[in-house]
Amino acid sequence: MIERLPGFPDNVLAFVCRGRVTKADYDAVLVPAVLNVLRTHDKVRLYYETAADFDGLDPSAIWEDFKVGMEHLTRWERVAVVTDIDWITSTMRFFGFLMPGMMKLFPTSEAAQARAWIIAVN
Repeated sequence: MIERLPGFPDNVLAFVCRGRVTKADYDAVLVPAVLNVLRTHDKVRLYYETAADFDGLDPSAIWEDFKVGMEHLTRWERVAVVTDIDWITSTMRFFGFLMPGMMKLFPTSEAAQARAWIIAVN
Protein backbone atom coordinates (compact mmCIF):
# COMPACT_ATOMS: atom_id res chain seq x y z
CA MET A 1 0.00 0.00 0.00
CA ILE A 2 1.03 3.60 -0.57
CA GLU A 3 0.18 6.14 2.10
CA ARG A 4 0.44 9.91 1.67
CA LEU A 5 2.30 11.52 4.55
CA PRO A 6 0.88 14.70 6.10
CA GLY A 7 2.76 17.75 7.33
CA PHE A 8 4.75 18.66 4.22
CA PRO A 9 4.55 21.92 2.23
CA ASP A 10 2.05 21.85 -0.63
CA ASN A 11 4.79 21.55 -3.29
CA VAL A 12 6.10 18.34 -1.68
CA LEU A 13 4.52 14.98 -2.35
CA ALA A 14 5.43 12.63 0.49
CA PHE A 15 4.63 8.93 0.51
CA VAL A 16 5.51 5.82 2.47
CA CYS A 17 5.19 2.34 0.97
CA ARG A 18 4.10 -0.53 3.22
CA GLY A 19 3.51 -4.19 2.50
CA ARG A 20 3.06 -5.10 -1.15
CA VAL A 21 2.56 -2.15 -3.51
CA THR A 22 0.30 -2.66 -6.53
CA LYS A 23 -0.78 -0.70 -9.59
CA ALA A 24 -4.10 -0.09 -7.82
CA ASP A 25 -2.17 1.73 -5.07
CA TYR A 26 -0.59 4.00 -7.67
CA ASP A 27 -3.95 4.59 -9.36
CA ALA A 28 -5.76 5.37 -6.10
CA VAL A 29 -3.14 7.33 -4.16
CA LEU A 30 0.05 8.41 -5.92
CA VAL A 31 -1.08 9.34 -9.43
CA PRO A 32 -4.03 11.53 -8.35
CA ALA A 33 -1.82 13.31 -5.80
CA VAL A 34 0.87 13.98 -8.41
CA LEU A 35 -1.63 15.30 -10.96
CA ASN A 36 -3.29 17.52 -8.35
CA VAL A 37 -0.02 19.12 -7.20
CA LEU A 38 1.17 19.61 -10.78
CA ARG A 39 -1.94 21.72 -11.48
CA THR A 40 -0.72 24.37 -9.03
CA HIS A 41 3.08 24.06 -9.09
CA ASP A 42 5.56 24.20 -11.96
CA LYS A 43 8.13 22.25 -9.95
CA VAL A 44 7.39 19.66 -7.29
CA ARG A 45 9.39 17.64 -4.82
CA LEU A 46 8.95 13.98 -3.96
CA TYR A 47 9.71 12.23 -0.67
CA TYR A 48 9.46 8.45 -1.12
CA GLU A 49 10.06 6.12 1.82
CA THR A 50 9.88 2.35 2.22
CA ALA A 51 8.66 1.19 5.64
CA ALA A 52 10.18 -1.72 7.55
CA ASP A 53 7.27 -3.95 6.44
CA PHE A 54 7.68 -3.08 2.72
CA ASP A 55 7.35 -6.32 0.75
CA GLY A 56 8.04 -5.14 -2.79
CA LEU A 57 6.33 -3.82 -5.90
CA ASP A 58 4.17 -5.76 -8.31
CA PRO A 59 5.51 -5.54 -11.89
CA SER A 60 2.55 -3.37 -12.91
CA ALA A 61 3.39 -1.00 -10.03
CA ILE A 62 6.99 -0.72 -11.25
CA TRP A 63 5.67 0.27 -14.68
CA GLU A 64 3.34 2.89 -13.13
CA ASP A 65 6.23 4.31 -11.12
CA PHE A 66 8.34 4.62 -14.27
CA LYS A 67 5.48 6.21 -16.25
CA VAL A 68 4.66 8.80 -13.60
CA GLY A 69 8.31 9.74 -13.25
CA MET A 70 8.99 10.00 -16.97
CA GLU A 71 5.74 11.78 -17.94
CA HIS A 72 6.63 14.66 -15.66
CA LEU A 73 10.41 14.37 -15.75
CA THR A 74 11.20 18.06 -16.07
CA ARG A 75 8.82 18.99 -13.23
CA TRP A 76 10.67 17.13 -10.45
CA GLU A 77 12.75 19.66 -8.54
CA ARG A 78 14.01 17.30 -5.82
CA VAL A 79 13.51 13.64 -5.03
CA ALA A 80 14.42 12.06 -1.70
CA VAL A 81 14.33 8.27 -1.59
CA VAL A 82 14.50 6.77 1.88
CA THR A 83 15.16 3.05 1.87
CA ASP A 84 17.39 0.21 2.99
CA ILE A 85 16.28 -1.94 0.04
CA ASP A 86 19.35 -2.70 -2.09
CA TRP A 87 17.58 -3.06 -5.43
CA ILE A 88 15.82 0.30 -5.02
CA THR A 89 19.08 2.00 -4.06
CA SER A 90 20.87 0.42 -7.04
CA THR A 91 18.07 1.38 -9.43
CA MET A 92 18.06 4.98 -8.24
CA ARG A 93 21.84 5.21 -8.57
CA PHE A 94 21.71 3.72 -12.06
CA PHE A 95 18.88 5.93 -13.37
CA GLY A 96 19.49 8.99 -11.18
CA PHE A 97 21.51 10.74 -13.86
CA LEU A 98 18.32 11.01 -15.94
CA MET A 99 16.75 13.27 -13.34
CA PRO A 100 17.02 16.94 -14.29
CA GLY A 101 16.43 17.90 -10.63
CA MET A 102 18.34 16.83 -7.55
CA MET A 103 17.95 13.30 -6.27
CA LYS A 104 19.34 11.96 -3.01
CA LEU A 105 19.26 8.54 -1.41
CA PHE A 106 18.98 8.18 2.36
CA PRO A 107 19.04 5.08 4.55
CA THR A 108 15.96 4.74 6.74
CA SER A 109 18.03 5.72 9.77
CA GLU A 110 18.36 9.19 8.16
CA ALA A 111 14.66 9.78 7.41
CA ALA A 112 14.65 12.98 9.47
CA GLN A 113 17.55 14.36 7.42
CA ALA A 114 15.75 13.39 4.20
CA ARG A 115 12.61 15.22 5.33
CA ALA A 116 14.66 18.32 6.19
CA TRP A 117 16.44 18.18 2.81
CA ILE A 118 13.25 17.81 0.76
CA ILE A 119 11.67 20.93 2.32
CA ALA A 120 14.84 23.05 2.47
CA VAL A 121 14.59 26.38 0.66
CA ASN A 122 17.91 26.12 -1.17
